[in-house]
Amino acid sequence: MGYRVVVAGATGNVGREMLNILAEREFPIDEIAVLASSRSAGDQVEFGETGRMLTIKNIEHFDWAGWDMALFAIGSEATAIYAPIAAKAGCTVIDNSSLYRMDPDVPLIVPEVNADAIDGYTKKNIIANPNCSTAQMVVALKPLHDAATVTRVVVSTYQSVSGAGKAGMDELFEQSRNIFVGDSAEPKKFTKQIAFNVIPHIDSFLDDGFTKEEWKMVVETKKILDPHIKIVATCVRVPVFVGHSEALTIEFEKEISAEQAQAVLREAPGVMLVDKRENGGYATPVECVGDFATYVSRVREDPTTDNGLVLWCVSDNLRKGAALNAVQIAELLGRRHLKKAA
Repeated sequence: MGYRVVVAGATGNVGREMLNILAEREFPIDEIAVLASSRSAGDQVEFGETGRMLTIKNIEHFDWAGWDMALFAIGSEATAIYAPIAAKAGCTVIDNSSLYRMDPDVPLIVPEVNADAIDGYTKKNIIANPNCSTAQMVVALKPLHDAATVTRVVVSTYQSVSGAGKAGMDELFEQSRNIFVGDSAEPKKFTKQIAFNVIPHIDSFLDDGFTKEEWKMVVETKKILDPHIKIVATCVRVPVFVGHSEALTIEFEKEISAEQAQAVLREAPGVMLVDKRENGGYATPVECVGDFATYVSRVREDPTTDNGLVLWCVSDNLRKGAALNAVQIAELLGRRHLKKAA
């Protein structure tokens, strides 16, 4: 016996990836509904690569009663309208927006890291999915934290344009093409030219000079992993279509060598260690696209501090950073609480 599942925002990058992953992982579904705005109602999307076509329904008129869970990828404004309606009707919402992440009554979940926190979902019948850059980082940090207790993290991100949605991907493609043929490459989605460039600015600026994306990495990591960890982030948009990369400098309470860290990471859930000290012996976004894992490479001891490590972390942001994590939450919810599937 399976579940009645809703995917809200099924026409977007993350929504389509949710459908792909539900199909790939053979999630137990008795019935599925795909929702979007009135503009897309009546259009069709494919359910993964099954060949099965699903007709988009208008989210404004959808009856949530009787549905078990809904994976939301519709942004904060729409989520603020529809998530409480769905949750009140008994449909558990797994939300990919930032709206509920820091709500104390809503668990913020990365299943490999803090699965037990999902037990608090009944307060609002809503579960939050973290920011894409946070999700992959905490998967890499968790086993190291268990082994030697992380005290401080300095992270610089190299985030792909798909993190800004289809418009971001389109802008990179169009600007690259235009530059090659001598046409204008004026920015529309981003604040500066993204083609052949990097932009140290993601989301809005806060009063202290950090951006909201950088703030999210700090507060979300504290909520998911440990409130005592000190974190500082610099988030940068780079001309890569899919796949976020991060350079992490980590300080620990206990001594841990690079070799010990490699051994821990090699066995960690959700982590793929690719760390050969030779040409090409490390992961890049090209290799991680379409994969479930968070790749870790270039694990080194930091000679500037006691008990410090430096490493490189790469993941498909549309998967682990969004859609995959949401589906993993759905699987966890089913196993621990709904228990309808055989």
